[in-house]
Amino acid sequence: MYTDLDTLARAADARAASAFRRIDETASARTAGVLEAFSAERVAAADFAGTTGYGYDDTGRDKLERIFARVMGGERALVRTTFVNGTHAIACGMFACVKSGETLLSLTGGVYDTLETVVGRHGAVGGTFADYGIGFAAVPLRDGAPDVCAVRAAVRDPAVRACYIQRSRGYGDRRTLSPAEIGALCALVREERPGMTVMVDNCYGEFCDLDEPLHRGADLICGSLIKNPGGGLAPAGGYVCGRAELVERAAARMSVPGIGGECGASLGVNRLLYQGLFLAPHMTAQALKTAAFAAACLAELGYEVSPAADEARSDIIQVLRFGAPEPLLRFVRGIQAGAPVDSFATPEPWAMPGYDDPVVMAAGAFIQGSSIELSCDAPMRAPYLAYLQGGLTYESGRLGVLRGVKELMGW
Repeated sequence: MYTDLDTLARAADARAASAFRRIDETASARTAGVLEAFSAERVAAADFAGTTGYGYDDTGRDKLERIFARVMGGERALVRTTFVNGTHAIACGMFACVKSGETLLSLTGGVYDTLETVVGRHGAVGGTFADYGIGFAAVPLRDGAPDVCAVRAAVRDPAVRACYIQRSRGYGDRRTLSPAEIGALCALVREERPGMTVMVDNCYGEFCDLDEPLHRGADLICGSLIKNPGGGLAPAGGYVCGRAELVERAAARMSVPGIGGECGASLGVNRLLYQGLFLAPHMTAQALKTAAFAAACLAELGYEVSPAADEARSDIIQVLRFGAPEPLLRFVRGIQAGAPVDSFATPEPWAMPGYDDPVVMAAGAFIQGSSIELSCDAPMRAPYLAYLQGGLTYESGRLGVLRGVKELMGW
C-alpha cells in the first residue's frame, strides 16, 4: 500500500506510458488534418471579424463551418453559439432525422439523462417527440455493448426511420464506442434496411481517434463546443455536422423553417471558435493523458477503473468506481481544491436540472460547465461511480488528480 503521493505518481507514470505514446500519435495526425483544412479554406485574419443583428453574410462563420465539415468528414456543418448546450444540438439533430409518424430507434439503450425529456419522459411541456407524433424506441445493451441480434430485429420495424447511437458512456457503466465500432453498427443496420439514417451523439469523443463516425458511415453527428472541439476557448455552443439536407433540417429546428442557418450573428467570437478548433486535437490529448494518469493512480490504490490506464480510448471520460459515497465525495472535493477557479468551494450533491438523482460536481473551470477543463461529477447512487474528464494542460490535470488522491487517502 502506498503512503505518499510521490511514490504513487511514479508508479502511475509507468503504468500510463504506453497510452501516452498512442495519444500523442493521434494528436499529431489530427492536427495535420485541421491544418490542411485551414489551408484549403484560406483562413485569413479578416475571418475573425464578427457580425451583429441578423448575422447575414457572416463569411467568417460560414468558412469556419466549411472547415469543421472537412475535419469531421461531413458535407455541411452548423457550428453555433446559439446552441445553448450539446443537448440542444443533439435534439435538433434528432428532429432532423425523423418526422411525425416515424420512430427513432436508439441502438445503445436509453438516451442520456438530459435527453429523456426530449423523447418524452418526465412530463416535459412542449416540443417533445410526443407533441410531434414521433415515436422513440431503444434496444437494451447486452453486457455493456450493443446487442447485435436485437438491433437486427428492431430495425426491421417499418415505423423506424432513423437510428441513434450514443458514442460515449454518459452516466452508464459501459464501454465507449470507437468510430470503427460505430461503422460496424451502421453497416449492420443497412444490411437490414438499406438507406437507413444513422445519427451519433458524438459528445466527448471528438479527436480521440484517427477518424470520426462520419468517416465510418454515420449520416449526422452532434455535440458541444465546450467539450473537445472548442479546444477550451469556445465560450458556448454546439455543432451539427453531416449530410447537407439533415444539417439544414437541424438548422430549421435551431431557429425557424425558412431561415435555418442563414441568420445567427457571431458577435465577435469567431476568433475563439477558429482558435479553439485549431487547438482541439492537442487539448483533447491533454485530457486523455489526464484520464489515463487518473486511471493509473486509482488502479494502483486498488479501485476499479474503466478504461484501464493503458487501454485505447475513444472519449475523454474516465470512470472511477468508489462503491460508497464517502470516498467518492472526498475525491471529488479534492479535484475541486486543485482547480484554478473556485478552488475554495466545497462541492455538495444537488438536484441538477435534467437528472433523476442528486449530482455532485467538481468544476473549477474558466468556462462554466466546460468538460474539456478538468472536472469530476457523479450521480449519488450505487455503485457510486465518478466520471472524470478534461484537463486543459496535462501538467495541471495531473496535479488536480493528485490533489483528489490526497483528499481520498487523507495524506
